Amino acid sequence: MKATKKDDTTNRTARIISRLKKEFPQARTALVFSDPLQLLVSTILSAQCTDVRVNMITPALFAKYRHAKDFADADRNELEHEIKSTGFYRMKAKHIMEACTAIVDHFQGQVPQSMDDLMSLQGVGRKTANCVLGGAYGIQNGIVVDTHVIRLSNRLGLTKNVSPEKIEQDLMKLVPKKEWYRFSNLLILHGRKTCNARKPLCEHCVLSDNCPSANILSFPHKSARRFALAGERESRIRK
Repeated sequence: MKATKKDDTTNRTARIISRLKKEFPQARTALVFSDPLQLLVSTILSAQCTDVRVNMITPALFAKYRHAKDFADADRNELEHEIKSTGFYRMKAKHIMEACTAIVDHFQGQVPQSMDDLMSLQGVGRKTANCVLGGAYGIQNGIVVDTHVIRLSNRLGLTKNVSPEKIEQDLMKLVPKKEWYRFSNLLILHGRKTCNARKPLCEHCVLSDNCPSANILSFPHKSARRFALAGERESRIRK
């Protein structure tokens, strides 16, 4: 029987995962945490901010606020000042305090372990919930879709969509469930190291022979690069 296009993409996805696992054998989130609450707070802080910056402020933050009730009862002005360098600090402080208040009031002070319960918390969407479930609890409920995953999944031809929700559904059909959480971290690490937004290093990429965009992205002519990056720009606009 002749292989279908879906079969080809599934097989190519398997090769991509295999190579990236060799490239990044210890793939995991760059956020530093020691419990589910710390990962939840760090993930909220990481919106529109680098993980490096978040990791710079969280040691002092988590030494002061050890439990959900500590964040829930925090002085809003103090918390805003402590997280100011992460940007959007007023909204982030509001989300953290309201999420922790709900954790205390409805979940006995423990970060919940279901998608629906997590998404009931202020400031928590599917991306944050998937990050907490996979990173803190080892629960494979979905795939974390951030800007790196949006960019790479389109460049690799694993999706034609630009919305995170549709991209996640496409990837979940291609990636084995046991690899869902690791897969997003593999793409994120590869995006930071090699397949960056402005100047992808296709000539040094371990996936170049499995990437339909490699020839276009590495081509020096500006018009070709504009064409290759159009999908990424559109995804940023719609996000």
